[in-house]
Amino acid sequence: MAQGTDSQQTTVSPGPKDFKPQHMPLSRLGAPAEGEVHAWFLDLGLLGAPLRQALAGESPDSGAALTAGQRRFARRFYLRLLLGAYLGLSGKDVSLVRSVKGKPVLDAAVHQTGLQFSMAKSGDKVLVGVCSFNPIGVDLEPADRRAHNAMRVARRYFHPDEADDLTAMPAAGRDAAFVRAWACKEAVVKASGQGIANQLCRFRIEMSPDRPAAIHAMEGDDAEGWALTLLRPEAGFVGAVAVQHPRLELHCHRLLPAA
Repeated sequence: MAQGTDSQQTTVSPGPKDFKPQHMPLSRLGAPAEGEVHAWFLDLGLLGAPLRQALAGESPDSGAALTAGQRRFARRFYLRLLLGAYLGLSGKDVSLVRSVKGKPVLDAAVHQTGLQFSMAKSGDKVLVGVCSFNPIGVDLEPADRRAHNAMRVARRYFHPDEADDLTAMPAAGRDAAFVRAWACKEAVVKASGQGIANQLCRFRIEMSPDRPAAIHAMEGDDAEGWALTLLRPEAGFVGAVAVQHPRLELHCHRLLPAA
């Protein structure tokens, strides 16, 4: 499943069946090898029930939706749980800080490790990417998202060639193409750690739905040193993973409650 440059070969983007179930509790996880990315998909609607019971005394099968505060708590809880499994620590012992640009990272003063991660959310759904040493970014978007004035957004913020490609597409497929492009570009800027402001136009990605995701050009960097892939962890959602490494070997997991 490696992809990212014009010369790389790829297979079909990973779909729901490619995400292997991993039930709680998690055992110790081995750090990803060079070029590997571990992608974790979480449904807080399922995983949040035990937390909701602990926090509010509700029945775990009450069916009540998570509140915004419960979602935030659940995201932090499971992110630390995952990272702790890689570090051999309890989640509560995982220390996170923010970089100068605001990106969450492991506290280097506490954890002497090359582990890198990125997290994206869409409602109750969460995507976490983990790799070793190389900067990584992930994004997750609803596949049916309808961007208001997509072409205007593309003309203003995307690379000019990307906007031209989008304009040339049939109108019926333009929204889906925009969502794919947005997910890919979000993943790249998150990996770069530069933030989204004034960054989306500084690199050019593959826009065609018939070709694999790829970075074709990057201002101030070598696009050949980056890999980019799309994935579909669940029906109705599009995800993207970007990593500063010339290849990307993706291992997909779905975190589930205790069996």
